[in-house]
Formats: sequence, structure tokens, C-alpha cells
Amino acid sequence: CPLTAADLLEELPGVDAVVAGSDDFCAEVLASDAANDLKIIQRWGVGYDAIDIEAATANGIAVGFLPGFLDDVVADYTWALLLGIARRIPWGQESMKTGGWQPAWGHDIVRRTLGIIGCGRIGTAVARRAAGFEMRVLAFDLFPNEAAREAGVEFMSLEELLEQSDFVTVTAAATEANRGLIGEAELRRMKKSAYLINTSRGSLLDEEAMVRALNEEWIAGAALDCFAKEPLAADHPLRSAPNVLLCPHMAPFAWGNAAEMNRGSAQNVLDV
Repeated sequence: CPLTAADLLEELPGVDAVVAGSDDFCAEVLASDAANDLKIIQRWGVGYDAIDIEAATANGIAVGFLPGFLDDVVADYTWALLLGIARRIPWGQESMKTGGWQPAWGHDIVRRTLGIIGCGRIGTAVARRAAGFEMRVLAFDLFPNEAAREAGVEFMSLEELLEQSDFVTVTAAATEANRGLIGEAELRRMKKSAYLINTSRGSLLDEEAMVRALNEEWIAGAALDCFAKEPLAADHPLRSAPNVLLCPHMAPFAWGNAAEMNRGSAQNVLDV
């Protein structure tokens, strides 16, 4: 679980470097006496939205992250969630584990349309994998890149993407500007037969709207690996919503990739 500000204030005294998860490095922590010795916060991952960059800079603390290290592992995982929810694999396993034999009907994937919200390095890796399914690939990104175009991606507005896609994947960076990017209006714009997959950050999705979308069948389903507040509360309504596959933010958790991230994190600390 991510460390809270109170946890960090207790743990940081005398610490020169931290390899961090999504721990709460807020301005209060970074300006505190507890962080007097801290020289670098190295993120074990790509996103650094849990760190107040302005406060870190003001207090002379470097922030490191690992761009490029998660491209393939998150793209693979995005496809695992897409396939799992579309073909209802968890439903089949649940039936078997409880002694039943109840096949679950799902949706086809081949030659359908994939929409990618945030088509940078990870989104482009997701797009390349779509070629094997003969899919049309659409993307929405404020900064379209040539590598994605070479992979056959068509860039368009978010509204057009949502209306045309059978599967929508979210691989955008978390910023204040795109907080709540996918809300009620966006979910209602999707096809009723479409699925949404989020492997980026929970802050991009309006979870209250998603609960309604699932319960009222605005869309066919969703596969979510990240949430606005983690860990997800035991009584959160998403846990009891229909047609949803939920995972505890485990996209980066692959052994080979973890070893590379460990080495990259250690090297950044040594470099600083």
C-alpha cells in the first residue's frame, strides 16, 4: 500500500534516497525536517503524479522516473484485460471454481475498432499489438506521434473515438488538466456494446459515473487496474458493479520487467 504523509514523516529522517511507489510526497512532507537529508525520490515506474514536483524542486530534491521501462509490460497487460473482459474469462473461471459448468458469452475482438486515449509510448505499444487482431486503431492525443502513425493509428477527436470504438483503452499520463477526462458524457457517448480498459491512473476516470454506466448498461463492461484512491475501499460500489473486471494496480508486476526497473532505479540514485 502507498505510504501516507504521516508514514513518510516517520520514516524519512536520515534517509538520503527513496525508491518510491505511489507514496504521498506532498509539499508538507518535502518541506519538513524529516526530509532534510533527502536528495532524490526515485519512482519505481513512469508516473510521478504522487510527488509535488514544485515542492521537491524548491527543497533541492531531485525526482527520478523510468520512461520507457513500462511500455511493453503495460501494453501486454492492457491486452490481457481487454481479452479477459471481452471474452468473460473471469466469469468462466468463477463457474469452474464453484463446481459449475456455465460458459459465458462475450464479444468478438478480431476486425473490431480499438480506441486509444493517450497514445504515447505505451499507447503505441498497445496499437502495435492490435495488428494481430486486424483491428482498426484510433487514437486521441494532444501530441500525435509519428511512431503511432507508422503503426497504422488514425488520430481524431475524443468524441469521434468514443463513438466509433468497440474497445477503449486509457494509457494517458495523469495531470490536473485531464483529471476526470472520462466522465458521464464520455461514457454515454460510447457504444452500448463497447468496453473501457484503464491501465493508467484512476484520476482520469469519474468512478461515480462508471458505477452508473455499469449498473445502467450504458456500456458492455470495463476492466480497471487503477483507482482514484488506492487501495480501493472494501465497500466501494465498483466492487459490486456488474460486468467489471477489477485488479489491484498490477500492470507493472512482471518478474523480468521488475528486475530491469530495479536496476534502472538504482542507477538513477547512483547517478544523482
